[in-house]
Amino acid sequence: MRGSLESRFERYCEPIVKALAHADRRQPAQWYLKGLLLPGERKSVEPMAARVCPGNVRSAHQSMHHLVAEAQWDDQAVLGAVTGQVVPELLKKDPRCWWILDDTGHAKKGTHSVGVARQYCGRLGKTDNCQVAVSLSLATAQGSVPLAYRLYLPQAWAEDRKRRAAAGVPSVIEFRTKGELAREQIEAALATGIPRGVILADAAYGDEADFRQWLSAHGLDYVLAVRSATSVWWGRHQPAKASPSTRGRPRTRLARDARHQPISVLELARSLPARRFRTVTWRTGTNGALSSRFAALRVRAAQGNRARPEEWLLIEWPLSEAQPSHYWLSTLPPILSLKRLVANAKGRWMIERDYQELKSELGLSHYEGRNWRGFHHHATLCIAAYGFLMLERLAGKKNSARFTAPPLPKRFHPRGSSPHAASRAVVDRHHAFSSRARPRSSFAAVSMLRDVAG
Repeated sequence: MRGSLESRFERYCEPIVKALAHADRRQPAQWYLKGLLLPGERKSVEPMAARVCPGNVRSAHQSMHHLVAEAQWDDQAVLGAVTGQVVPELLKKDPRCWWILDDTGHAKKGTHSVGVARQYCGRLGKTDNCQVAVSLSLATAQGSVPLAYRLYLPQAWAEDRKRRAAAGVPSVIEFRTKGELAREQIEAALATGIPRGVILADAAYGDEADFRQWLSAHGLDYVLAVRSATSVWWGRHQPAKASPSTRGRPRTRLARDARHQPISVLELARSLPARRFRTVTWRTGTNGALSSRFAALRVRAAQGNRARPEEWLLIEWPLSEAQPSHYWLSTLPPILSLKRLVANAKGRWMIERDYQELKSELGLSHYEGRNWRGFHHHATLCIAAYGFLMLERLAGKKNSARFTAPPLPKRFHPRGSSPHAASRAVVDRHHAFSSRARPRSSFAAVSMLRDVAG
């Protein structure tokens, strides 16, 4: 994108405004996006209205609130307007890509926010009161962008008519497991014609044998994390030969007995000699090269009694640890090098960067409303803001780029902000995002992209 920062932003917003399907939404949408991009400790509606329109905070607040909490527009259409601009730029240098599945938690107090329940929150690393959303992102070595984002509605919520009505949950929304939501997002992405990517996901998805089989049935390769108890057929650990069938179709079920049992991937890893493991460096991080020990071998998954095609088992076992740290199953080609296999497995780190940036810098977790529509509208606009930053980074824009916000009235500080707000973090795939110890800057002239070329 050429021209000034403001002109690039205006051009970027055009298809997004069109997807909002109403001309009156142009101004509040641009205010909202710019409010997300400007510095500030809270990215809820009122503080953002004060930053983008300090001379008329009340009017800006009302229009921005209506846009997110009440206006009826299609989240997926807006996300399509974002990905339609970002994905081609991501694929320019390398057409190979990943589709990354993940879910993320938003810690919440109380019980009234839509979908909130005691469930595992990845950000906290424990079970707590939170909302959980499932997402699908497209990523390359250059960057990434979310394609879909959907709140997981726990079964207790899905079956509670009173709470559904209070939170404005559409009647068509039924209980879906996270795995089912993931399948729906993948099917929607396939329908758009976006270039197919290798599916990456953690063990919450990888441990589902039916999910792995579903991906293969749709012609999608995967590199999926699995837990240490996952069992496979390998080496001398093979199923018993089935007795020949005298009538009908040949038998396809695998037989087990006392002498024919699969082996867990942990036991398999422990049985391997040290020479089977090689040190592989997969990328350069903030503090230097990232490397570890890996072994890869061809196995057949043993979950269920159906015969499965041969696939890769990738094992990571750091030299300093007493046992392996990670395992993956993959349907990537058998001729693939170990280095390439590791690079694919480690590609999932992109989603961690996405969420860190979206939460700590763009306020993904800052929405204070309680309803279904507002939750998704706010998330969609956060992703739209992230898409603009990604385009700027891909274009190699330097630190001269600044948005200028109108000065705040004297002695006025928007709710949730301190007199000195945190500055825009560097948009760089190697940047170690942190919510602590960020440099400070004023609202008046905000550097959005400092050395974004990375």
